[in-house]
Amino acid sequence: MESLVSRGDYIRYFKRSLLLVLVCVIVLVCTAQDYYSLLGVTKEASSREIRQAFKKLALKLHPDKNQNDPNAHENFLKINRAYEVLKDEDLRKKYDKYGEKGLEDQQQGGRYESWHFYRYDFGIYDDDPEIITLDRGEFDAAVNSGELWFVNFYSPRCSHCHDLAPTWREFAKEMDGVIRIGAVNCGDNRMLCRIKGINSYPSLYVFKTGMLPLTSHKLMQIVSLLGNFVNAIETSFASGVGWLITFCAERGDCLSYQTRFKLAGMLEGLVNVGWMDCGTQGELCDNLDISSSTTAYFPPGATINNKEKGGVLFLNSLDAREIYQEVMKHLPDFEIISAASLEVGKFDCLSSPTICSKLYVYQPCLAVFKGKGTGDYEIHHGKKILYDIVAFAKESVNSHVITLGPQNFPDKEKEPWLVDFFAPWCPPCRALLPELRKASKHLYGQLKFGTLDCTVHEGLCNMHNIRAYPTTVVFNQSDVHEYEGHHSAEQILEFIEDLRNPSAVSLTPETFVELVQRRKREEIWMVDFYAPWCGPCQALMPEWKKMARMLNGLISVGSVDCQKYYSFCHQESVRGYPEIRLFPQKSNSAHQYFSYNGWHRDSYSLRAWALGYLPQVSVDLTPQSFTEKVLNGKDHWVIDFYAPWCGPCQNFAPEFEILARMVKGKVKAGKVDCQAYAQTCQTADIRAYPTVKFYPYQGTKVNILGEYIDSRDAKGIADLLNEKLEAIQNKGKRKKSRNKDEL
Repeated sequence: MESLVSRGDYIRYFKRSLLLVLVCVIVLVCTAQDYYSLLGVTKEASSREIRQAFKKLALKLHPDKNQNDPNAHENFLKINRAYEVLKDEDLRKKYDKYGEKGLEDQQQGGRYESWHFYRYDFGIYDDDPEIITLDRGEFDAAVNSGELWFVNFYSPRCSHCHDLAPTWREFAKEMDGVIRIGAVNCGDNRMLCRIKGINSYPSLYVFKTGMLPLTSHKLMQIVSLLGNFVNAIETSFASGVGWLITFCAERGDCLSYQTRFKLAGMLEGLVNVGWMDCGTQGELCDNLDISSSTTAYFPPGATINNKEKGGVLFLNSLDAREIYQEVMKHLPDFEIISAASLEVGKFDCLSSPTICSKLYVYQPCLAVFKGKGTGDYEIHHGKKILYDIVAFAKESVNSHVITLGPQNFPDKEKEPWLVDFFAPWCPPCRALLPELRKASKHLYGQLKFGTLDCTVHEGLCNMHNIRAYPTTVVFNQSDVHEYEGHHSAEQILEFIEDLRNPSAVSLTPETFVELVQRRKREEIWMVDFYAPWCGPCQALMPEWKKMARMLNGLISVGSVDCQKYYSFCHQESVRGYPEIRLFPQKSNSAHQYFSYNGWHRDSYSLRAWALGYLPQVSVDLTPQSFTEKVLNGKDHWVIDFYAPWCGPCQNFAPEFEILARMVKGKVKAGKVDCQAYAQTCQTADIRAYPTVKFYPYQGTKVNILGEYIDSRDAKGIADLLNEKLEAIQNKGKRKKSRNKDEL
């Protein structure tokens, strides 16, 4: 009996303990609320929806409005962090794939703006449907679509930008349906604005076939600048295209200039738009029996001299949209094409459901077929608006990306494939697609490109363990390589090049001992100890490979998989991932190394840290040695004039050492400390630090002023020096030739 009671007590105790554990787990799960839930948006949310959700919460939860809440600061930091991550397409992908672990190397940040900023300065145009707020991923597709775009580059802190905002909104409403009105927040898109050369706000530009600046901020002045564009539309004529002509007579109301302009934009590429003054063209108007102002549509084949020929359509409305709709009804429709002649037009999936089913098309969509039948096509997944469709069509027809499904998914193919696993609702996925098309042009014949929609082919994506979108993978027979870089064609091309010619060596315990521990005395190695499951390690990998390419020929770079070689990493005292170590040149002990403890793990920060351990090749010069070796010597010299306290000088020092190695044997490299030898630098006319000058030897004493070099890039300076050396050599040859002629 005692035994039974004890057993019962034990069971009750066990249940209470289990319940406590479950409660703890539930609390932990609930408190680890994800970023999408914090902002109250879905994973499919667009950039604008994320901004709008954050602004709404910021106005409600800001500490300025909740001064009696001791948790207000911490609560606001959470939503601020969520916004900072989800607004950035690269960080958003890392978060989707690895959660917060994938962001451990990103600075958390404890700063935010005042309530007043979020109320009046944040998201100036987010509530204006006529103005399209463009981010980095959407900008290129928009301005390269062939449509006319007006774009306002602004900063939320700029008072002039706020002064312009009402005018820009009025302009957008007036031009709605005619041209595209965009806005770029340079506070959130600093790199894009820097690339476009935007250095003041607001900056207004027109984009069509190029980028033209506007200097006026007044609405009517902006409209007047479009005059040349309208005239070009009104006077152009294309064979096979109809005309919409407004006849302005003394009686009746004539379409206004603004309405004609709006129709010209709405019908661009479909119908030519023009107008005629019956006061000066009376005979023509009489031939058409026009006695009062009217608008007429002349379809292809009609003649302006005979309204009976070709079915001229007279329109009595003065409203641009009503006229547009009526004209569109009378335009020739797309040809209904059959399955046997699938070329250009529209296809009725109800009449041939088998074809659409084979293409995995279950809803209305646009697709480009690339001349190889139904096995080589690409489906449009962007916005269902004209500029996005036009941009897609132009890019797709000239690229080599195809839509994949079970019927054409690469399986044990001999040729390598790059496959992008994506979801159409995912903004970073849509931003990546045009970059894939660009990359495919450069790698045609070397690598095939395909995209797989995981919302349609869920089973195939699960088979390949796809956990986040987009996931881009290169299949090379039995080898599988996942791309972890930024969503740009340039980065993708670098990734492929690195697969062909690896910049970082994959080290085993045996090769680590042979190559690193037993390295030659002049060798330097950098090694990354990582684990494949580690989010920060995955985030580091593309930067590590990029750094390795930048250090090629200077420092050897390797990596050790500590999941695969756990015992070895434990033996090497690796306690966390990633662990970055540098094994320097000429160390007394093979095991001596330096660990990287810097905050930033980008390629440039790592490179700068590593270059600091390179032995100095340049020569430190005193006033005496500067005079003897540079001014009175018989060698070419490149000199870095610096000051020890100067930050830019410290940053440039590793770059100068690279330069010294690049020009070794041709040009000698020296350094002059201008703090210690101020008189020498003053005589050499040094006015800022660092200053680089070239002192060429041409048979006579060298001028102390030298030749100023306006660059801080080792390769750029080396190229410039080689050009100067070639010019000196050619000058010497011509001089010798003249001497021979004189003899």
